[in-house]
Parts: sequence; C-alpha cells; structure tokens
Amino acid sequence: MTQDVYDRALGALTGLALGDALGMPTQSMSREAIRTHYGPIRSLRDAVAAQPISPGLPAGTVTDDTEQAVLVARLLIDGEGRIDPKTFAKSLLDWESDMIRRGLADLLGPSTKRALELLEAGVAPEQAGKTGTTNGAAMRITPVAIATPPELDRLLDAVVAASELTHNTNLGIAAAAAVAAAVSAAIDGADLATALDHAEHAAAAGARHGHWNAGGDIAARIRWARRWVRGMDTDALADAVCDVIGTSVASQESVVAAFALAEALGDEPLEALTLAAELGGDTDTVAAICGAILGARHGASGLPRDLTTTVVEVNGLELEPVADGLLRLRSRPGTIQRRRRP
Repeated sequence: MTQDVYDRALGALTGLALGDALGMPTQSMSREAIRTHYGPIRSLRDAVAAQPISPGLPAGTVTDDTEQAVLVARLLIDGEGRIDPKTFAKSLLDWESDMIRRGLADLLGPSTKRALELLEAGVAPEQAGKTGTTNGAAMRITPVAIATPPELDRLLDAVVAASELTHNTNLGIAAAAAVAAAVSAAIDGADLATALDHAEHAAAAGARHGHWNAGGDIAARIRWARRWVRGMDTDALADAVCDVIGTSVASQESVVAAFALAEALGDEPLEALTLAAELGGDTDTVAAICGAILGARHGASGLPRDLTTTVVEVNGLELEPVADGLLRLRSRPGTIQRRRRP
C-alpha cells in the first residue's frame, strides 16, 4: 500500500463525511426554502429550526450516510471481508434505536426499514430487499469500494453481498455498483473520466442482479447526464440537476445527480459539494456520494483541511484506522465470498 493509495482511500471516507455534513442543514428541504433560510451554501452551516430532519444540529454534523458507511466498514473489517446478514440487520436496528435515543429523526430509509421488517417477520434475507430501489445501498457502499479492487467481477460480488439484504433490486444494486466502481478505480489512481467510465460499466452489470423493478436504467442515465452537463455554467448545472435529473431518494435521481456534479465540477470538489447542498431534496446523500467519488480522486490531502478537520472533530470520527483496515482487505485476494453470476 503506497501513501497515495492510502490518501485516496482516506479521501473517499473524508469526502463522504464532508459532503454529508454540508448537506445536513438542507436535507429534505426545497430549493426555494434553502434560499430563504440559508442563502448560498459556501461552507458548513448550523441547521435552522425549520430543518425537518435535523433542526438545530451544529455545523459539521454528519447524518445517516456517514454513520451507516462507518457501520458497514466496521462490519467488513470485523468479518474479514464478509458481512453476516443477521449481524448487519441487528447493527442497523441498533443504529436506529440510538438515533431515537438521541432525539433525531434521521432514521432508516424506506427500503432499509421495509427489508428489516420483513426479515424480522421470517422472510429470507435474499427476499427481504426485493423492493429496495432507493439510494441506501449506494450511500453506504464506499467501504466496500475501498476494500475491493476495481476488477468488475470481484467488485460486483462484494457490492451484491453488501446490498442485497435491503436493496436486492436491479436499481439498488446498479446504483451501489456505480458508486463502488468509481471510488475503487479512483483509489487505484484512475483519472476522473476513467473512474466514471468504470461506474457506467459496473452499473450496467449490476442491473442484471436482484429483483427487477421499473425505473430508468442507472447506467444509461449516468451516461446521458455526464454528456449533458459538460460545459454547463453553475446556474445551468443547478437547474439541470434539480429540475431534470432530480434529487429524491430514488436511485435513478439522487445517485445520477451525484455523478452529474462529479462530471461537471470534478476539479473543484468543494464547489461540487456546496452546490449539491443547495439543490434541495436528498442533499446530504447527493453530496456524500459525490464527496466519496471526488475524495477518492483527489485524496484527503486535496480536500479543504479546515472543513474536514471540523467534521472529524464535531462527530468524533476516527477515519484513519478505518481506511487502514479496509485497505488491508483490499490487498488480500479472495477476501470477498464469490457469488454465482446470474
């Protein structure tokens, strides 16, 4: 493991957390409400009292995106590359209970919640996530990307294994595969265009897994969005993402939105993440996914140190040992259990 690889792996986790924290004050608000309550987002902000999910949280606080990603990372490390479905389910439920204890409304997403309810009712793990089409798997897949090289079959095995409990659908797996491929390729040193190309290929392969659900093809939408937004100025880009691509929890909106921002503003990570925070909808997840991709591309050293330091300190994050543990898995061939190709 070289220092550059470590920096990029740490950057993926740090970028995810930074994007998440930038989007925290604006999540689930409309674009117009964000303008009214905050004006332009240029840095970390306290959440206003009118924030529907996290009212009053201090600037720099992360949400479910980072907390669940760290949860997945620790399960991967403790399980030496494998996540037991029952252990995963219990960990997610314990996480939600802790959110409730802390008086927060940032709870499990609809797909994850439904899957865990079905699992508790006795439904088999491979069936519990058969309607999970939202972005929950994609938002927490970055640790899998760090632990797994970008070789498509191996990466896809790992993505499916980490996603199928809650998002065992063509859309959920394709979205998670796209994020994982972009992050993993960037950690290996791919330039941004190549990393995003990897994402398209992985999304197409991922769509052949899981239970079929209707919705725009993730790979096709990423490809279209990347071509469409190239050369747009910031105002046109914001309109394109907000009004046409969409920023809802649906994978074919928010995940594609993150890729569009990465394509258009990949050389300016902070500009990409602050714009994501201004667009309304699932801002924390759009910014978190975009942050993971651009963090893997630029490394932790390429992100604004003052902001990342604040995020780490406010949340008590210890990302260095997490990155180190995941990279040890990456260097061990055969760590992730192979699965039958469909």
